[in-house]
Amino acid sequence: MTPFDDPPPHPPQPDSLPPPSEEPYVVGPDAAALEQNAVEPHVVGPGVIEPRVIKPGVVEPMVATLDGDPITYAATLPAATSYSQNLEIPEDLRISWYWPHFILFLFFAGASFVVVQTALFFYYGPHQPMPRAELEKYLLNKPQFIFGTNILWYAAVFFFLYVTLSVLRDAPFWSSLGWTKLKARVSGSWGSPSAFFFGGCALAIFVGLASSRVHTKENMPIQELFKNRENAVLLMCMAVLIAPLVEETVFRGYLYPLFARMAYAFARRLGKESSEAVRAGTRISILLTGVLFGLMHGSQLGWNWGVVGLLILVGVIFTFVRARTGTVLASFLLHLGYNSMIAVTTVIGTHGFTRIPTSP
Repeated sequence: MTPFDDPPPHPPQPDSLPPPSEEPYVVGPDAAALEQNAVEPHVVGPGVIEPRVIKPGVVEPMVATLDGDPITYAATLPAATSYSQNLEIPEDLRISWYWPHFILFLFFAGASFVVVQTALFFYYGPHQPMPRAELEKYLLNKPQFIFGTNILWYAAVFFFLYVTLSVLRDAPFWSSLGWTKLKARVSGSWGSPSAFFFGGCALAIFVGLASSRVHTKENMPIQELFKNRENAVLLMCMAVLIAPLVEETVFRGYLYPLFARMAYAFARRLGKESSEAVRAGTRISILLTGVLFGLMHGSQLGWNWGVVGLLILVGVIFTFVRARTGTVLASFLLHLGYNSMIAVTTVIGTHGFTRIPTSP
């Protein structure tokens, strides 16, 4: 058990333990195995018995409980059923983390972002004071600062998830976060990998047409990045090669099952049946994850709420696909197609980034 696991059931109190027996309590091979000379008990100390193997085979160690030893007694009890073992919950929502881990995740993500950005600012920032507007323009023309901050922060977040969800829990990393193969029921013609990818391309075209009818402010931060050719190239590379992997792992792999679990638990406390609670939790999590996904991109878009609203819709669609298929792979392919179409249209519209005005 790690500090991030759910609290175990009430442990047995020492006073409630059964009285010690005169004969040592043996955990391991049964009496029949002993009579067949499979193993021979060997006393090596007070209250401790080790097996002596006579015939080849794997033999469990035999331990005798000491008088009033609740630790050994607790070790002999069956493990408590956790949320990840709850068969009433869909398999893709049986996770091992809960809100304490989420709080620690938020703290680490915020702290690591501040540390990374501060360190790169002292390295790449100006060596003399500047007004805020000039400072922002200066940093926007420093791709080492902009993209270095994102890459190092993404790496720190992945490291945190890997250590706390895989290393400390002795669990596989990718499958724990929902990265599994497409199931047979969704791997037909409409649910093949190529269908998800090209579905993302079509979604990008729809969002592009819809955003052209939305009134936006001028000089959005993301538009400033395209005034520098090097920034534009790096931005497109990150959008295709890095962003779908990181964002789908965090939003659809980590946050979606967590929010669904918390909403499920709340619905159960309200007296809902398990199946109804699962549906309610899934719907709430799809909406909440989509909203957070859109808001995360708000600062890049200058908080133009029309465009942010479209990205919220995109986030809801990504999460719905994740919930429908039961795997992050499906939403990742959708996201990859979405960003790839944006990159292709950008390259075509700028004639290979040759018509982007460079900064002086």
